[in-house]
Amino acid sequence: MFAGPVTLAVLGVLIVGTSFLSGVFGIAGGMILMGGLIFLMPVPSAMIVHGVTQLAANGWRAVLWWRYVNLGVVLRFAAGSTASLLLFSLLLFVPNRATVLICLGLVPFLAFALPERYAPHALQPGAAEIAGFVGTGLQFVSGVSGPLLDVILIRMPVDRRVIVASKSACQVVAHSMKLVYFGGIVMAGQSTAPAWLLAACACLAVAGTTLARQVLDRITDRQFRTWTKRIVLTIGAVYLLQGLFLALTGPGLAR
Repeated sequence: MFAGPVTLAVLGVLIVGTSFLSGVFGIAGGMILMGGLIFLMPVPSAMIVHGVTQLAANGWRAVLWWRYVNLGVVLRFAAGSTASLLLFSLLLFVPNRATVLICLGLVPFLAFALPERYAPHALQPGAAEIAGFVGTGLQFVSGVSGPLLDVILIRMPVDRRVIVASKSACQVVAHSMKLVYFGGIVMAGQSTAPAWLLAACACLAVAGTTLARQVLDRITDRQFRTWTKRIVLTIGAVYLLQGLFLALTGPGLAR
């Protein structure tokens, strides 16, 4: 499953491309990568490969922009994220392909549907903690939580680099929790993805993220916010339709 040259080539292009996209907009890359992985391998393995890849991409992005990371927001996010891990450790829930796709599709629409006047931002009391709890829960169900984080982070009255850097650091926390959940709890003692593949995925993610830095420097805050919303809603619509199709055409395809 992992050794086929065509599969490996597709995976490599997918990782570099999605890491570059996330490096520019701080969003969408993880959604596209997750949607591709669940058709290349079983869901638990896809969650682990996605977690390692996104951990490397977000970690390197946070290093590149470390001066802009809001540490207070990240620590509060981590508190909520830990609580979510404890809850799911009791549930041991593993989604199928249809569930992952439907959740991937719904998340951005639910995130942007919240009226501006009611949407909190991460600097407000309790907002980062809620984002950590709910966002990490979404990681366990759909593999991503970027659109939800954008609702809380993109509304902060700060420079776009603070948003990308702080979100990247929060995503490091969330993807670490996902690896602990699927790799250490759900799949404990079972064979998942080989170590060489995970290492290669991490390196490709760092490469794609590095290529994106110059683009992020050149775009304006207005372009950043406008294209982020357009991209994520378009991808969400595609995944929602795919998930509904799998759910309606039978359990064999949905697994």
